[in-house]
Amino acid sequence: MQTEIIASICDIPATDWDALNSDNNPFTSYAFLSALEETGCVGGTTGWLPRYLILKIDGKILAALPMFAKMHSWGEYVFDWAWAEAWQRNGLLYYPKLIVAIPFSPVTGKRMLMANEADVAEQLITAASQYAESSDYSSLHWLFPTTEECARLEQSGLQTRHNVQFQWRNQSYGNFADFLATMTSRKRKKIARERRRVREQGLEFEVITGDALTTAYMDQMYEFYLCTIHIHGSQAYLNRAFFHLLRERLADNIVLILASRHNETIAGALNICSNDTLYGRYWGCNEEYDSLHFETCYYQAIDYCIKAGLSRFEGGAQGEHKLSRGFLPQITCSAHWMSENLLSDSITEFLDREKVHVAHYRDLLNEHSPYKNS
Repeated sequence: MQTEIIASICDIPATDWDALNSDNNPFTSYAFLSALEETGCVGGTTGWLPRYLILKIDGKILAALPMFAKMHSWGEYVFDWAWAEAWQRNGLLYYPKLIVAIPFSPVTGKRMLMANEADVAEQLITAASQYAESSDYSSLHWLFPTTEECARLEQSGLQTRHNVQFQWRNQSYGNFADFLATMTSRKRKKIARERRRVREQGLEFEVITGDALTTAYMDQMYEFYLCTIHIHGSQAYLNRAFFHLLRERLADNIVLILASRHNETIAGALNICSNDTLYGRYWGCNEEYDSLHFETCYYQAIDYCIKAGLSRFEGGAQGEHKLSRGFLPQITCSAHWMSENLLSDSITEFLDREKVHVAHYRDLLNEHSPYKNS
């Protein structure tokens, strides 16, 4: 079996890559990853350098990893700035490091892409770690792998880390009212009140997907995305060209929710849909209205999930305010290899303590579940 490191996904045939994406996850699709690269959101001077790892037998690609060399820790949503500072305090360089991840996307999913007949997880893990070590990277980080993958990574000697995300689960609801009926009286009334305020302000909503998406819609959404970036003083990782290419290549996976008032579009939320899950990704508005964010980003999306029969809605990273709106805390994980044994031991101790705190935090949140029969 041969291992190759490829510096551009464009050097891998799209059909070969997508044959490995067995669950058709849009984030690990050739369309999504190549769009990031072709529009300059990764590569060049972005600090995200593609290092796709592939395993081959007799010229056939059996498995692959979406891997990147990183010159910083932005856009990852698993925060390791303290680790970088520890390296610096000890006279060591933390960057470049390696990550197996989807750029700018805190979404759990398979990171080990394998042909249906292949089970080469151990070879992938070994190949990635050996490449990190032989190429003098400080560390290797697997971000948002599945629970099963995380267990295999831990069995292979990597250190695992836990965090919490808030996710909504579809309990075979027939409609939004069925969902509300499962909540406590206080939370049910709160959501009903927020939705009523939205209607009273004259706000209307439209869900757009597939062929109905136009470049004008994506231009609007990009401007809303920039509004949010400006408000939070953040960095715009994505550009207008990426939004357009996303529409061209993944229109059927995009669920765009637009809010309007007096026939003027004032807000939008761009979601990406897989076979069974809706992922909330980007949101923004150019006018503020009571409960606009909750309706655009959460309630309209939940309603869409119920109508489309989707099992889960991941509303993005962080956000305790999601709890009272039906999103429950779920453990997410990452896995880490460190080149420095002394610092690795210290990080192991930290991660062991952190896992206890994360579990306690999740349990505490569940004690305040908005559902009646929790």
